[in-house]
Amino acid sequence: MTEQIGLSWLGALFLLALIVPNLLWTRRKPRDYDPSREDRRLTLLERTGQVWVTCGALLSTGIRLGPWSGWSWWLAGAAALMALYECWWVRYFQSPRTMADFTAGLLGVPVAGASLPVAAFFLLGIYGRVWWLLPGVLILGIGHIGIHLGHRREALA
Repeated sequence: MTEQIGLSWLGALFLLALIVPNLLWTRRKPRDYDPSREDRRLTLLERTGQVWVTCGALLSTGIRLGPWSGWSWWLAGAAALMALYECWWVRYFQSPRTMADFTAGLLGVPVAGASLPVAAFFLLGIYGRVWWLLPGVLILGIGHIGIHLGHRREALA
């Protein structure tokens, strides 16, 4: 069976959970946020991964709800990681909103605001058996997590 191209409502729901807090963030950025010091190579990887993952999540019919099976645990894991990601945002929005808050971990997950959604989309790709999505998630992760780790180092310096 080959992968079909079509709208994935489940992928769109995951993207919505990712995008809404980020839109709110545009008006609630950390006081000391300065993107000018971000590594351009990491930014290129991040942007490439964002396009890849967005297209894959939206356009892959493999990412859909089906009857429960052992394979559904991949979706349960992805949903749990996205729920933790939303909890991380709630904590950030209630904080003084410094770079230390923005790059904080959650439940032992370092730079959780970057790590949790990357891991969630990786599990979502496995769940949907969308194997071509996984390299895009890895590229996104290298860029996005790398940028956040750089901000974290600066925040703690």
